[in-house]
Amino acid sequence: MSKIAVVGAGAWGTGLAIVLGRRGTHEVRLWAYETEVCDSITQKRVNEQFLPGRNVPEAVTVTNDLALALADAQIVVNAVPSQHCRRLFERMRPLIPPQTLIVSATKGLEEGSLLRMTEVITQVLHHDGRADPAVGALSGPSFAQEVARGDPTAITIASEDAVLLATVQREFSDPSFRVYTNSDVAGVELGGALKNIVAIAAGICDGLSLGHNSVAALITRGLAEMTRLAIACGGRAETMAGLAGLGDLVLTCTGGLSRNRSVGVELGRGRKLPEILAGMHGMVAEGVFTTTAAVGLAHSRGVEMPITEQMHAILHRGKSPREALHELMTRSGKSEGFGS
Repeated sequence: MSKIAVVGAGAWGTGLAIVLGRRGTHEVRLWAYETEVCDSITQKRVNEQFLPGRNVPEAVTVTNDLALALADAQIVVNAVPSQHCRRLFERMRPLIPPQTLIVSATKGLEEGSLLRMTEVITQVLHHDGRADPAVGALSGPSFAQEVARGDPTAITIASEDAVLLATVQREFSDPSFRVYTNSDVAGVELGGALKNIVAIAAGICDGLSLGHNSVAALITRGLAEMTRLAIACGGRAETMAGLAGLGDLVLTCTGGLSRNRSVGVELGRGRKLPEILAGMHGMVAEGVFTTTAAVGLAHSRGVEMPITEQMHAILHRGKSPREALHELMTRSGKSEGFGS
């Protein structure tokens, strides 16, 4: 029986714990920061705050104790928001055995460092002469509610470690959850992070009562600039046409369960960002934070990302969505392609 720790009991962490627990062949420990989440799952087998209506299998033990959650874990799954990743792994470092496989399921970039989550984790755990851990990134089109309900879902695990790829594919897959492997860690992580920015823009289109033409153009050109940055960071174009790129982008830009898209809808309707975020009741829209890091990363690599630039101006400089749209539509003429 595999021992798997899932760190972070938000919707996605809980959804993954449900997937792992329903097989009946794993001992799953779910670490929750919030006491009320721990109590809800323990007493009712439901995470009422973040994933209501979805039963958590008995094979999943929930705890607020990090040491207990990580004890003897063979696989550790990180599902905390990106801006908490470094601080939490600094706490976890002395508790994680050297041979443990680390899986990052967080879709974001660290604001200050511009690092991807696997880079943050490796940086933190590479300490005092300790060998670099085996780290992978889990990403793809996957709303937590649908995953927990058992809807057929396909997702990707990316790593340079062949053992990690084979282990995660074997241990996470079931008839409703299909796991593909990929060696392009940069491409998979950047696809998962950058699509959230485009999803906020797609929500703005809806909030402005624009039609399908606008969203289709946005998704297509959003994918083009995501691909440019991924390639500049060592990723592969074909990865961006796969589950962690196009697949996740389409889902997040069009699905009603997307928190990032929902933020965009409210922005398009004229609400201010602080008000929108205050009403999310602890939920996180990763694209709000990732936008700043993506702009910095694009500048550092000399990559033009006009949609991301305009989203940063809307989110962090109070720019009008209609003004941003006008500037995008009146840019100088270009040739279509990932390099334009």
